[in-house]
Amino acid sequence: MLDDMLGRSVSPVFVGREEELATLFESFDEARKGTVTAVLVGGEAGVGKTRLIQRFADQAAARGAHVLAGGCVELSTEGLAYAPFTAALRQLVREKGRSQVAALLPEGAERDLARLLPEFGEPSGDGETDAGRARLFEQFLSLLERLADARPTVLVIEDIHWADRSSRDLIAFLSRNLQTPQVLLVMTYRSDDLHRQHPLRPVIAELSRVGGVLRLDLPRLSRDEVAQQMTGILGRDPGYSKVQKVYERSEGIPLFVEALLESDDCGFPESMQDLILNSVARLPEDTQRVLRVAAAGGTRVSHALLAAVSGLSDYELEAALRPAIAGNVLQIADNRAYVFRHSLIREAVHDELLPGEYQRLHARYAEEISKDRSLVPPGRAAVELAHHWYGARNDLWALVAAWEAAQKSFMAFAYTEAVPLLERVLMLWDRVPDAAERIGADHTAVLERASEAASAGGELDKGVKFVKAALAELDEAREPGRVAQLVVRLANIKISKGQMGATEALRRALHLVPEPGPVRAEVVTPLSRHLMLRGDIDEAERLIAEGLELARRFGDRCLEGDLLMNLALGHSLRGELDKVIATNEQALRIGREGGSGRIITRAIGNTIDALIDMGRPDDALRMSEDGWQLAKKYGRLRGSGLFIKNNWAEALESMGRWDEAIEIVEGALSHGPSLRTKFALLRVRADIALARGEVALVEGILSEIGVLKDRPEDFVQDVTSNARLHIGWHQLRGEPDAALAVAERVLARPSQSSKAMLGWRLLALLRNVCDAAEASEPERARAVREQAAALAADLSVIGPVAEAYRLSYSGDFDAAAASWERLKRPHNQAKALLRAAVVAARSGDREGAATRLTAALPLATALRATPLIEEIEALSRRVGGAHHQQEPQELLTPRELEVLRLVTLGRTNRDIAAELFISAKTVSVHVSNILAKLGVTSRGEAAAAAHRLSLLSH
Repeated sequence: MLDDMLGRSVSPVFVGREEELATLFESFDEARKGTVTAVLVGGEAGVGKTRLIQRFADQAAARGAHVLAGGCVELSTEGLAYAPFTAALRQLVREKGRSQVAALLPEGAERDLARLLPEFGEPSGDGETDAGRARLFEQFLSLLERLADARPTVLVIEDIHWADRSSRDLIAFLSRNLQTPQVLLVMTYRSDDLHRQHPLRPVIAELSRVGGVLRLDLPRLSRDEVAQQMTGILGRDPGYSKVQKVYERSEGIPLFVEALLESDDCGFPESMQDLILNSVARLPEDTQRVLRVAAAGGTRVSHALLAAVSGLSDYELEAALRPAIAGNVLQIADNRAYVFRHSLIREAVHDELLPGEYQRLHARYAEEISKDRSLVPPGRAAVELAHHWYGARNDLWALVAAWEAAQKSFMAFAYTEAVPLLERVLMLWDRVPDAAERIGADHTAVLERASEAASAGGELDKGVKFVKAALAELDEAREPGRVAQLVVRLANIKISKGQMGATEALRRALHLVPEPGPVRAEVVTPLSRHLMLRGDIDEAERLIAEGLELARRFGDRCLEGDLLMNLALGHSLRGELDKVIATNEQALRIGREGGSGRIITRAIGNTIDALIDMGRPDDALRMSEDGWQLAKKYGRLRGSGLFIKNNWAEALESMGRWDEAIEIVEGALSHGPSLRTKFALLRVRADIALARGEVALVEGILSEIGVLKDRPEDFVQDVTSNARLHIGWHQLRGEPDAALAVAERVLARPSQSSKAMLGWRLLALLRNVCDAAEASEPERARAVREQAAALAADLSVIGPVAEAYRLSYSGDFDAAAASWERLKRPHNQAKALLRAAVVAARSGDREGAATRLTAALPLATALRATPLIEEIEALSRRVGGAHHQQEPQELLTPRELEVLRLVTLGRTNRDIAAELFISAKTVSVHVSNILAKLGVTSRGEAAAAAHRLSLLSH
């Protein structure tokens, strides 16, 4: 049997990697605690990365770990998406069986993973390009987490320098988001292959900044280590001079040491290519011929495929391969497949192919796979055929195979892999006279598909190029619906890039389809939402009414759900909060009936926003936690899930739970949100930074959002929020005139946000701006007041939050403070108390001012709101009031009292986190704040102080 043969040239002794192996096991131990998630092992080709990882994997398995492995292959660059993850999944199914693996998966995930592994049946057919890939990522993350519930799990991915874009994105996603203990990713890459433009470079740079991701660079062997390796291979002391010669020639690269020892009398070839080929050149000619055939097949070739391509019988093939296996040039893998001992050997053999030989062999592979697709692993035939027909220079079948492989990539949500395949179809188009008949699609359809793939994969500039090329080929008079759909795609790209002009594009698309029909309904939906966000509510509502009638006529429930949520957005902007809840509930029912995770999670996110405006933060927080879990369940974490996270952070920020809000924001940003969601999250972070006086952080965020350069905005809510932050930044820097200038610019806009809460919040701030600028710019301040009053006259007051802001705007600061206290918004309450104290002081009521300041100071102190604390203390000194030491129970927030109660019971941070449904990191922040406020240095002292001061008596 072939598998009885053993290679001779590999040292049986594990040489020179004990320190690196120890580092891997330290990482493994840290992963079991949840503090390390991934290790990147880099090194030159031939330096021994695979040997190290195999030793680690074997020993980790011996310690009880479940080790899954997959490798990237060169074919990945031609559209073979998710190759390492598919291999790991296939191993898991082989070990546990399909049904057991399916039982580990979240609801519906089995059909998603069928896109990677046919063993899971038919993939889901929802066609959601915007979220399908994100959902697939979530399912794989959930699978690893559930495997880790049973025992430590290690996922090894080799050769990520060959990884396709989708695999690179999934690697980055898992590295950032694996927060469950007992999971470790170990990845290897060739560091010498990473030229300046290599696509892996930015991924490694990004991951190097992620907490829990370690880099391990594998150095060359020292001279003594080379001597140990030589001794292990030869079974005797090689002698000083030979060690020196081999060490100098190999430069400490283990693969080259092995190759040099295989050279006759240690004769040293001129090049490393010749050196690597030496072990091949000594083999019989028949063996070399079969190795050339195998090299054309890739890094791994099945016995059946190699036999078919070579034309040899099983007996003849085994006879030809036996010397290669005995010489350790080729190795036997599972499922009767062959792999070269090292990819450098395969590359060297492949590079020796003559041009005609190269084309003939690729043609043979394509012919045999075409006849029997089971000769390659399930799911790989389309990409293999595209690769081999292209290598064979057969334009017809290269085009047909590339088109098929692109469709397969779409099925796997591997949009970035579909793009080069579709580009190949376009490149070959003129060489195949009947191309359209061959693939059942015209040239324009290929461009449309390419634009869809590029847009979904985030290659927006390419998407624009393909859309424009397709539009140039279409006659809008003959195919208006097709043109309209492309124009909508162009508008969506503009929105994704933060560019202006989307409104005009969407209006043009609607104009192209005046007749009632499904395409018009599809255009009405994004246009109505866009108009809502611009503040054109009346026009948007008319379109929504038309769209709902069309959606119901044609039975499109998902479109109906989307339109209802657009309508709810209009209710929100008008301040009709009860209608927001009711309309979102209708959409939620549609989503649940149809099992649409997209509609369910979007409706929940919109409802959370309404609950915050209604002054129901506790309900908003509960729904946020539930919504986040549903977003994970439906694989919509990076879409609607991050929108929910943003609203969650807003609720926490409003309640003064700022450290928790920061943690939510930072966690959401690590998931790579869309540009719009990212900016929304950064705005929440900027609000907290403003309140705490973190000038540099605020400036960095506002620069990133584009606020400091007055980047044009299309959506009125963004305009209002950006203006508020810009004004706050100038106030923080002590620039009242600059703040007034921003106020003038925002009021000069033709339309303002009609959303009651946002409008009154801005007006309350504008009053503050005018008060501060009154002395230096009285005329300008008066003009701003007049414009603000005109805006206030048209603004509705619906909901307690809008009413509290209105009270601040009108100058009834005591009433505003009482409202904010009822709404559990301590920062707003403290600011209102300060403004009320200023009014009292100016009227001569020094005692009233001092009373209000005494109430405001502990609120500001608990929040660490430094600028507000300084204002309160400065006014206290002027009025002669007491900014005295507060009682401890006044300083501790309700959440800190909860944490303190559990500290007194002897609970650990992890125990407290589990009981309060917050992270251990947040608990640590609360404990630090408690110790500082109580003036103690340990948890024991804090517990003693709690009892002594009766902090927990009620």
